[in-house]
Amino acid sequence: MRDVLESDTGFYYAIGLFTIAVFLGAIAVLALATPGGVGVVELGGLVVGFFLFMLVYFVSISVYRLEDRADR
Repeated sequence: MRDVLESDTGFYYAIGLFTIAVFLGAIAVLALATPGGVGVVELGGLVVGFFLFMLVYFVSISVYRLEDRADR
């Protein structure tokens, strides 16, 4: 595990997974704390927006890895 976190891309992947875990936890707390629950439209907007954000994040990591290979 330590070897994975010592590389730049491994660290970025770990941060991405941590961000996903925090998002899922926040959605769970929101669902429990809201008396009427979370509406489908609101939840759909949150999930789609977060998915697009994470897609760009992981594509950026892939581009970084490709650039790193090209420099070698």
